[in-house]
Amino acid sequence: MVKVLGIMCSPRFGGNTDLLLDSALAGAEEGGAEIEKITICDLHISPCKECMACDVTGECVQADDMRSIYPKLIEADRLFFASPIFFMGISAQAKALIDRCQCLWVKKFRFKETIGKGREHRKGFFISVGGTKNPEKFIGAVKCVRAFFATIDMVYEKELLIADVDEKGAIENHPTALTDARIVGKEFATE
Repeated sequence: MVKVLGIMCSPRFGGNTDLLLDSALAGAEEGGAEIEKITICDLHISPCKECMACDVTGECVQADDMRSIYPKLIEADRLFFASPIFFMGISAQAKALIDRCQCLWVKKFRFKETIGKGREHRKGFFISVGGTKNPEKFIGAVKCVRAFFATIDMVYEKELLIADVDEKGAIENHPTALTDARIVGKEFATE
């Protein structure tokens, strides 16, 4: 059974990002996947201190909720990573989680370990919503998430980037977004 991990990185519960992720996860479940959703705002994740302790051990020394997320990232076959756009990038919550994966970067590039070893064909799906019409608003976020997926040995397979949606729940009025998310979620469960 395909394991799908959904990570919701918006500080706004029940907002557009949350609704899109829920739709994608519902599609994955329809496709037969085992799904799990983590809402970052429910957790305590400190920013990376760049203390370099992970250079020696490959483990982060900070004792917070990130410790429970590392094994989930490693065990997932699919990752649905959902963040709204803030100032042309991902949310602070999303960035804190990614930065805390420096220890996984060390394992991969310094210790030459495979992240998710034994779980080939790991794929990632980036979901993002931005309130403005600026055509460049997703560029920084996509680059950041691509680097994150590459570090944890996930192929950046798909993205759903929705512009010009800002008010809470406005995504429900978008003609295709929720359906598109559900379709991709189902496809990911069966690929």
